Amino acid sequence: MIAALELAWASGRARLLLRMALAVLGSAVPVAAAWLTKDVLDRVAADRPVLASALLLAVAGGAAALVPQVIQYVEAEAQRAVDLTARERLYGALARMPGLRRLEDPRFHDRLSLAAETGPTGPSEVVGGALGAAQGLLMLGGFVGTLVVLNAWMLVPVLLAGAVALHGQFRLGRFRARLHGGLGHALRREFFYAQLLTSLSAAKEVRLFGLGGLFGARMLTELRWSNAQRRRMDRRELLVQAGHGLLGSVVAGAGLVWAVGAARAGRLTVGDVSMFVAAVAGVQAGLTVMVSSLGRTQEALLLFGHYRHVVTAGPDLPAVAEGEVPPLRHGIELRDVWFRYGEDLPWVLRGVNLTIPAGAATALVGPNGGGKSTLVKLLCRFYDPTRGAILWDGTDLRELPVAGLRRRIGTVFQDFMAYELSAAENIAVGDPDAREDRARIVAAARRAGCDRALAALPWGYDTVLSRAFESAEQDDPGSGVLLSGGQWQRVALARALLRDRADLLILDEPSSGLDAEAEAEVHRGLREHRAGRTSLLVSHRLSTVRDADAIVALEEGAVAERGTHDALLRAGGLYARLFTLQATGYRD
Repeated sequence: MIAALELAWASGRARLLLRMALAVLGSAVPVAAAWLTKDVLDRVAADRPVLASALLLAVAGGAAALVPQVIQYVEAEAQRAVDLTARERLYGALARMPGLRRLEDPRFHDRLSLAAETGPTGPSEVVGGALGAAQGLLMLGGFVGTLVVLNAWMLVPVLLAGAVALHGQFRLGRFRARLHGGLGHALRREFFYAQLLTSLSAAKEVRLFGLGGLFGARMLTELRWSNAQRRRMDRRELLVQAGHGLLGSVVAGAGLVWAVGAARAGRLTVGDVSMFVAAVAGVQAGLTVMVSSLGRTQEALLLFGHYRHVVTAGPDLPAVAEGEVPPLRHGIELRDVWFRYGEDLPWVLRGVNLTIPAGAATALVGPNGGGKSTLVKLLCRFYDPTRGAILWDGTDLRELPVAGLRRRIGTVFQDFMAYELSAAENIAVGDPDAREDRARIVAAARRAGCDRALAALPWGYDTVLSRAFESAEQDDPGSGVLLSGGQWQRVALARALLRDRADLLILDEPSSGLDAEAEAEVHRGLREHRAGRTSLLVSHRLSTVRDADAIVALEEGAVAERGTHDALLRAGGLYARLFTLQATGYRD
């Protein structure tokens, strides 16, 4: 509760104070209108002046019509402000998680989905529910006082009905929160299948293999399960609300019978009867507002817990104070590095001892599943070794600031991103400081061999590389362009080469999507670029790494052998076997 109120306060204290004042006013207006109605009726019955009371009653009626609209507007404004603040904190918290472990945890991902869905609205729901409950309580107090004056015994059934309603709403709130939590996984699966059916990247295989029916059926299965859970919730809510409404009607009917009888006996005036009817209705209305608001608050607090869990989770890697990492002078050493992705999962790296000398090119080769991509993730410090250490000029990576370390690394990942941004922005994301430096962007594209292709686009480097979005400047929806796989790979390579000040260049399958001529051209450029630089080359195409200063073969998470191309061929081990297999395919 305190965290939600703090977030609402930080989003706009003036709006919060105004909403509190409106809650007080909203609770006072119905009570005042009831008393003024009684006064007007009694004055009319007694033939006394009624103008002033009638005018006040008209003002109260206008206020009763206006205040809810103002409350709705203020709540909408507050919701927008809270949404901005909550999202800023949520995605700021994610940015402070420099590793990948939490994002690969399905339980955390479910909580993250709920946090993104309900977190921004949670504080507003909590504040709105709490103020609604306060407004209902104040209105209830005003009408309870009225009932005490007219017939204190009527409080017993009215308050008993309210207690039953309160208990039911709390149970509904808990059930709603559990429902949201249980639906998280199903909703993500439903969204996943829906994306496959609408995604351009999946469209070729979906249509060629006729997968539309399969994925559509699975999406509908998830949707039917979600709908069944929601249906259970709706039925519970129907039963609870109908029961409370029926109970309230019985109480109100009994009170009306008593009031009419008392008026006939002369114990109540006409104004007293109207006041009594309004008081019974007001007590029930106050109870309804208070109970529903408390239920809404409880549900919002339970769901807001997912948001709090993500925002307060903290970094997923041990962090040190931010700062710069010194340039690499001697090299990177992996010292008895063991790693696995979970306590119940197999080891991916097993006691790896490896040195990547500064200023030299080191290649990683080996069968799939040997641990090459995992080793790249450890060098980028997306994870820390389970056992052992990775040293940067003798300093453990865990003792270096993550952001400073990553500024020293340029990387092309095997599963690189194709951003639906302009060509220039797709390269500039490799070094955000270069976004306005078109000369550096073009130079990187030239080194990657994609300058001519990008310059020839309809809007040059400003062309959006997507057909899904159009640029504000390029109002023609047809101005977006889709690149081929090989062209995208060159753009991703340019992204890494833009970090020309990086000390370590990691190239994970940088030419897997290129034809033979383009591959040869790219590797000629890379050899020139990495001359005298520290680089790590990861590839299954052994012809592209044969000129590396050292080749390391990984097998089943351990270093199988190390040496130059010629030395490893003479050794006749894993590398020689893999190289011979590839070469034989070309010779035959």
